[in-house]
Amino acid sequence: MTASLPVATQQDGTYPRPQLMRGAWHPLDGQWDFAFRDDPREAPAGVDFDDTIVVPFPPESPASGIGDTGYHLVAWYRRRVTAEDIADAGAAGTGARVMIRFGAVDWAADVWVNGTHLGSHTGGQTPFSIDATDVLDRDGDNELVVRAVDDPHDVAVLRGKQDWLEEPHAIWYHRTTGIWQPVWLEVVPETHVESLAWSSDVPNGSVTLELTLDARPADELDATVELRIAGELLARTNVRLLDRTTEITLHLARQRNGQQYEHLLWNPETPRLIDATITLGRGASEVDAVSSYLGLRSVQATDRRFLLNGRPLYLRSVLAQNYWPESHLAAPDAAALRREVQLILDLGFNAARVHQKAEDPRFLYWADRLGLMIWGETASAYEFSERAIAALTTEWMALVRRDRSHPSIVAWVPLNESWGVQHIASDARQQAFSRSISDLTRSLDGSRPVISNDGWEHAGSDIWTVHDYEADPEILAHRYGSTAAITELFDGFGPAGRRISVGQQDGGQPVMLTEFGGVSYIDQDVEGAWGYSSASDAQDFARRVGGIVGAVRAATPLAGFCYTQLTDTGQETNGLVRADRSPKIPIEDLRRIIAGD
Repeated sequence: MTASLPVATQQDGTYPRPQLMRGAWHPLDGQWDFAFRDDPREAPAGVDFDDTIVVPFPPESPASGIGDTGYHLVAWYRRRVTAEDIADAGAAGTGARVMIRFGAVDWAADVWVNGTHLGSHTGGQTPFSIDATDVLDRDGDNELVVRAVDDPHDVAVLRGKQDWLEEPHAIWYHRTTGIWQPVWLEVVPETHVESLAWSSDVPNGSVTLELTLDARPADELDATVELRIAGELLARTNVRLLDRTTEITLHLARQRNGQQYEHLLWNPETPRLIDATITLGRGASEVDAVSSYLGLRSVQATDRRFLLNGRPLYLRSVLAQNYWPESHLAAPDAAALRREVQLILDLGFNAARVHQKAEDPRFLYWADRLGLMIWGETASAYEFSERAIAALTTEWMALVRRDRSHPSIVAWVPLNESWGVQHIASDARQQAFSRSISDLTRSLDGSRPVISNDGWEHAGSDIWTVHDYEADPEILAHRYGSTAAITELFDGFGPAGRRISVGQQDGGQPVMLTEFGGVSYIDQDVEGAWGYSSASDAQDFARRVGGIVGAVRAATPLAGFCYTQLTDTGQETNGLVRADRSPKIPIEDLRRIIAGD
């Protein structure tokens, strides 16, 4: 089995779960039967599937074949799963389980197979799996049905940039309903690896694997873990598994040489990834085998600087909506995710903040492999309530667990611009929630800085972040160009009329301008086009963007920035590139502005 495992660092970017790979799987994307309905309690038997949809594109998008952007409460999906599909998904050995996996379904999903309800899931950005073994006919045809309930007016769920109005306005876009990330089949052994997570200790030259099985071992079970880079064996260990979750630490002998320890480290210039294989066995019998990868690196935020592997690194970030005209929040195809990462790097950025969206893990794979740092963010709710607290807490925990092994992720952002905590400046409960969601994040992953509320009104941030769409470079230079100006900012109100601190003390955290720019320039008709400021032509666009970015780059108290934004998105025409990803001025000119090359 191990011999057939893919090399995780050399995968082609199509498998939906890039850090936990087996030798076989079968995609269920493509044409499904489809219907919009209004009753969230309706059973499959009463549904007339009167249309077809291309999964995994949301029905609001043209790529889905539906293109209906109106208000819809319920979306129904149905497709046939054949014996050939199941056979392609893996070896059907004794006790093997057939899993139906979903990358993301917005918002609440129920799944039936051959008329039997097998499970439910809530959370529009998080993956889930359904065990269909006991109801599947492995030798014939099967019916898979999915119901997705997503109330477009429910502001307690995580909506992000999905508009509550029927037509997009300001900074909000068309809604996303139902399946919007891949669906696939995977056959797994009865005893199998369910999840894994990697962490690294750079000073001690060690790596720790948190290995979770589907259940506590009923009898003797061992795990063999091997780490390699470019085929070279770095470490191997064998551990007896006595519980469902086991922590396994491997020491990398190469890292004892202090003169060459950096050769294995991950950073944007040399994004080195280490391959891993995990094999479960009973004596000489192999039970399960998976491949994975990791990056060895450390992140700190201290002494007013962001540190990668112990050294200051200036962050040149871009705000990325990762929204496409033809497919909306879903990528047009797997290759588009690599192109997006490469585009950001080509523009001279070394980091990106994927805004109000937990992106497809395959995007994170390309960020890991190509060397793009990522701020891990989530969509926000719009109200502060017990339901909203529960929704954000539950989904955010799942996202941190899903993504914490990606070396490209260098910060966590659970809240943005006080969305869902609109009265945090005066409401002690909302301040408590901001602090607690930040501390919860640190309890799940203590290896990265956490921004408690990106933009303003910080209650427990490891980085001071400010949003400022001032268009005059001289004013920006004055606001951020001196230590005295920064201190004044902490003690008073920010440029949006919001306090930068709501009880947070200045402990030498780095300061970053994490939204600014927003210069609109269009050379074609866009209905409702707008930006935070406007350019008259390409030359004026280059001058304005260059002046703003130049002023920010020259502000020495800042440890980094995040420019708004990567692409034109809907009516927001303030991208550096158009919605089709073509640059508004020559890409080499943009790179000179951003990177200072």
